[in-house]
Amino acid sequence: MTWTWAGGARGFGTAHGPAADVERAVAALTSALPGGDASGGGGADGMRRAFASGAMAAYPSERRLARDLAQALWPPQLTQQIRQVGSTLAQRPLIRVQPSPRVAQVPWELLSMDADEENPPADVRLIDLADVTTTAPASSRRPGAGTDQGGTVTGPEAVVLVLDPKVPGFRADSPLGSVLGRPGSDPGVLEFVRRRMDAGPVLPRISEPAEALRRTDLDREWLGGVLRGGVRRLMYVGHVSGAPVEHGQSEDVTLHLCCDAGTTGLIEPVRGHRPLAAKDLFLGTLPLRPDGVPGAQLWPAPRRVALIGCESGGDLRFAESFGLASAMIHNGADLVTATRWVLPTSFAFHRLAGVPESVRPLTEAVVAVDAAHESEDPVAALNAWQRTRLTEWRAGRGADRSPLLWASLTNIVR
Repeated sequence: MTWTWAGGARGFGTAHGPAADVERAVAALTSALPGGDASGGGGADGMRRAFASGAMAAYPSERRLARDLAQALWPPQLTQQIRQVGSTLAQRPLIRVQPSPRVAQVPWELLSMDADEENPPADVRLIDLADVTTTAPASSRRPGAGTDQGGTVTGPEAVVLVLDPKVPGFRADSPLGSVLGRPGSDPGVLEFVRRRMDAGPVLPRISEPAEALRRTDLDREWLGGVLRGGVRRLMYVGHVSGAPVEHGQSEDVTLHLCCDAGTTGLIEPVRGHRPLAAKDLFLGTLPLRPDGVPGAQLWPAPRRVALIGCESGGDLRFAESFGLASAMIHNGADLVTATRWVLPTSFAFHRLAGVPESVRPLTEAVVAVDAAHESEDPVAALNAWQRTRLTEWRAGRGADRSPLLWASLTNIVR
C-alpha cells in the first residue's frame, strides 16, 4: 500500500498487509455479503444467510469485521496522519482509494480506526474522520479530464430517470422482476419522482410520478437518443447482472432495460430479452458492421451517473476493469455512484429481516443518491448520509440501518 497527500497537505507512506491476514479478512467480508437473488425470492440462499447470520446482520459482529479488515488492510500510521491533517482543516479530508481487485468490495468507510487498541473507548470509523471515494481505474479515464468532487452541475437541464424498467420475458416476481414494487405502492418513490418533476425537466416525459415506474419503452435506442440530446444527470434503478470474476471478462456485465431479443447488441438474448452489456457501451456497433459507431457516440454519459443495481461497480474486482461504471466514465461521466455487492431490495428487508413494510430502505438509498447528485459536492453529501446511517446503526436502530445496503454504495470518480 502506498499513499500521498495533495491539496496543500504534506505526507506520504507505504505499508504492507501479510498475505494470510489479508486473505482471512477478505474471506470474512465475502461470507458476510449477500448473494443470489437480491429480491429475497426463491433461491436467495446467500441473501438469507446475510440477514440471518452474516457479520453485517448485527452491530457487534459487524464491528468485529470492521476491526479485522482494518487490522489487515489499513496502516495505523495513515490513521495518525489523517487525524493530524483533519485537526488543521475546517472540513474532513477527502480520501481517494484505488483498490486492487482482491479488495474491491471492501467498504473502506466502515474500517475501524481503533483497530490496534485492546479496548477502544469509542467506535471510530474511517468515515467519521474523512470523506471517502473510489478512484476509477486508469484504463477508463479520458486524458485531460477533471474530477467531479464538487461544483454545480451545468449544461442541459433534463434528468433521466430509468426506474425499475420492465424486462421483456420476466414477470414482476421473477429474478429480473420488480425491484421497487408495484407502481404507486411506495409513497417514498412517488414523492422522490414528484420532487424531480417540480425541480425541472424529467425524461421520460411524464405527467404523474407513477408513470416513471415499470415502463416498457425504455430500451437502449431510447436511452441513446436522450443522452445524445444532452442531459444533466442519469439515474438507473434496476437489475445489473455480473460476470464471473474467474473468467476475467468484466465487459460482459449487463444492464437490463426494456430491450427485446430483436435489439442489436453484443450479448446473446435471454428469454426474449437482450441485455445492454458494458462492451456495448464501450464498442457500440463497431464489431457488428463496417460503418459501426463507438459506444461513446451512441451513449454519451452526463457528468453524474447513478447505477443502483447489484454489483454495478463490480468491474473493479477484475484485473481489467471494463464494466458498467468504467464504461460510463469512459463515455463522459466524471462521477458514477455504483454498488460493491448484491443489493437487498426493500422486499428482502421485509421478508428476511422483519422490517415493517412501511420502511423502505432501498427507496431511502435512492433518494439519498439523488440528493447527493443534486448537491454541490456529491461525495461529501453521500458520505454525510452514510454517517447518519452508521450513527443509527451504532445506536441500535435495527436491520433497516444495516450496512448491507448503505455501505455498498460508493462514488467512483475519474
